[in-house]
Amino acid sequence: MAFTTTVLAWSVLEFGGFMGGPDRDHALDAIRWGTDYLLKATSRPGIVYVQVGDPYRDHGCWERPEDMDTPRTSYAVNASSPGSEVAAEIAAALASSSRAFRMVDPAYSKTLLSRAEQVFEFADKHRGSYNDSLGHWVCPFYCDFSGYTDELIWAAAWLFVATKRPYYWSYVVHNVEKNHMALNANFGEFGWDSKHAGINILVSKYVMKGGIDSNPFLPDADRFICSILPESPTKSVKYSPGGLLFKPGGSNMQHAASLSYLLLVYARHLKEANRTVRCGKVVASADRLIQVARSQADYILGSNPSGMSYMVGYGNKFPQRIHHRGSSLPSVIKHPKRIECKEGSPYFLTKSPNRNVLVGAIVGGPLNVQDHYDDNRTEFRQSEPTTYMNAPFVGVLAFFKGDPNLSRT
Repeated sequence: MAFTTTVLAWSVLEFGGFMGGPDRDHALDAIRWGTDYLLKATSRPGIVYVQVGDPYRDHGCWERPEDMDTPRTSYAVNASSPGSEVAAEIAAALASSSRAFRMVDPAYSKTLLSRAEQVFEFADKHRGSYNDSLGHWVCPFYCDFSGYTDELIWAAAWLFVATKRPYYWSYVVHNVEKNHMALNANFGEFGWDSKHAGINILVSKYVMKGGIDSNPFLPDADRFICSILPESPTKSVKYSPGGLLFKPGGSNMQHAASLSYLLLVYARHLKEANRTVRCGKVVASADRLIQVARSQADYILGSNPSGMSYMVGYGNKFPQRIHHRGSSLPSVIKHPKRIECKEGSPYFLTKSPNRNVLVGAIVGGPLNVQDHYDDNRTEFRQSEPTTYMNAPFVGVLAFFKGDPNLSRT
């Protein structure tokens, strides 16, 4: 939720002007839904609530939200049982959102920023992974796999964006230099667990303006771009025959959406600075980055060998059997009687389409690099929708709404 909120806020900051008034208001409403919760989760100094519910019990039931009676146990990190990665991401969400609300709700913006600074201080002062303090309850479902250093730097970068305080920039520079070798291992990653590429793209805007040492931020940002471009000699991702950017693991659309978003943000910064990216003998302009991002957006929305839109409810053909309880089970209007924990299993196992269309949800997409998608709710790595896939795609769509004909070729 924290990562989703951060990226939604970033999308408004970068491309909110392209959204149009009503859609921008909707985006801010979605951000506020997240930040209101995060404010409550951090309302007690020295304690950050990071999870509600027993994941083992919850995953063992296929039932509607209205019928849930599994334990709503709350889990928190504190000074003796730290969780720097989750606390720092919450700080990033609050800081980025404070910038998004600065002009439309100054009082709320100030509240968010004050809490962001407090939570960041807690995350930095009491360092440790919530894998160690809450591992029995957060793993294997929501484990941190990349360490917490990237989240601390990510949060500090957002606090610098929100405050322009030299302290936060010094923190970013010092910790990037101190941990550069370790950060290099994930330089091309960006998602709910790894913030590495996002850090470099975020700060590149300020580095390109001059007066700030560009090392290692711009070289690493360029290296990230070179790891993505199809024609780059240092490409580290694969592309399917249909053109989908592909990385190993499930829910591949998270990569297509989040990395495309970074391509567009960096393209904007490159244009403003009149820069290009060099990948060996390949020279990539900002327009080339936009073209690659456009190809991913088009693929997600149906321009692929299957003619399948991976956004539910969009287009003539889209996933009908998504891995989503509320979507697959009958509504309380049509089935007022309670559906117990295991009574929902037949709805999970049936080959019939889901009863409720979860309009706008992006699913994981093809599981292999051959563009094949199995429209089956039991195949959760393909059919499960997540907010961390939708959030960056909001920014992608906003960008192309600003100029729908941009880099169509």
